Amino acid sequence: MSRATYAQSVVAELELAAVVLADAGGSLRPASTVFVGGGTPTLLEPSELARMLARVEDLFGLAAGAEITTEANPDSVTQASLEQLRAAGFTRISFGMQSAVPSVLATLDRTHTPGRVADAVRWARAAGFEQVSLDLIYGTPGESEQDWRSSVLTALELEPDHLSAYALIVEEGTRLATRIRRGELATPDDDRLADAYLAADDLMSEAGLDWYEVSNWARRPSARCRHNLGYWRSQDWWGAGPGAHSHIGGVRWWNVKHPAAYAAAVASGRSPAQAREVLADQDRRVEAVLLTVRLAEGCPVALLHPTGLAAAQQLAADGLLQAPPLAAGRAVLTRRGRLLADAVVRALVD
Repeated sequence: MSRATYAQSVVAELELAAVVLADAGGSLRPASTVFVGGGTPTLLEPSELARMLARVEDLFGLAAGAEITTEANPDSVTQASLEQLRAAGFTRISFGMQSAVPSVLATLDRTHTPGRVADAVRWARAAGFEQVSLDLIYGTPGESEQDWRSSVLTALELEPDHLSAYALIVEEGTRLATRIRRGELATPDDDRLADAYLAADDLMSEAGLDWYEVSNWARRPSARCRHNLGYWRSQDWWGAGPGAHSHIGGVRWWNVKHPAAYAAAVASGRSPAQAREVLADQDRRVEAVLLTVRLAEGCPVALLHPTGLAAAQQLAADGLLQAPPLAAGRAVLTRRGRLLADAVVRALVD
């Protein structure tokens, strides 16, 4: 599947989705959020992204004030392309900044220069995007504490509405993974990662951004990514494209990853789904705990079984949850608890 046919295939899946959802009963709900991500969607021509968005609106409608996001690498956009995307209806853009340090960008195999991020943000503002978000990565081999602080401060100087900071995940099959396996590069230990997270949280808080999910900060409540909040709150979504995941009413499925197999399926009117699963009530409860505990609003204690409730009390005594969780009705992570969120989740769902 070429770039030229990608949009055509996604549109075919959207048309299939409209039929399936209509057959499931009732009128189609307008989309409250649309998120074009996974890789670098702005490698496609703006007209192709506009075509996909227009088909969403034609088939489902867009809710008033819908949040419509595209991800982008800074070197995959121009002033003209951003103007075209805004004119097509995109309201929010998330740039993969990753770092402001050239050596770190080189280790991550990123091709943009630090200055390109500033250009992209300026162009997006001029084009009229309502929200601009920046993604940062910490824990890159060779990144010093000063490198990381410099990246966060540089990002904040651009005054984004939203910032994400993620610990590096080394993907198998990448050049970085090969270099680490050969011993050419060493990944930082957990203490270094924790220090980087806390430094970012300090700097963002000082700049007026509040955390609302473990890895995400927003300048105001309206700048929180509503699409991602939908994931964390176990709402419904249909993901279109190779490898995309979907969740509707407790049924989850995922598409084939190979682009050619995906394109062939939708071209013939068949579902591109590779597999599906129906989530049992217990599965849905566990997932809800796992996801909502990461949010600043916390996990409703009503989701916890007696062992989880007892664990919540102990976690509060240990300083990982705000106290008292039972009286408040929600289990809310403390700052220290955010560093150990995975361990907190395991305790709450046992």
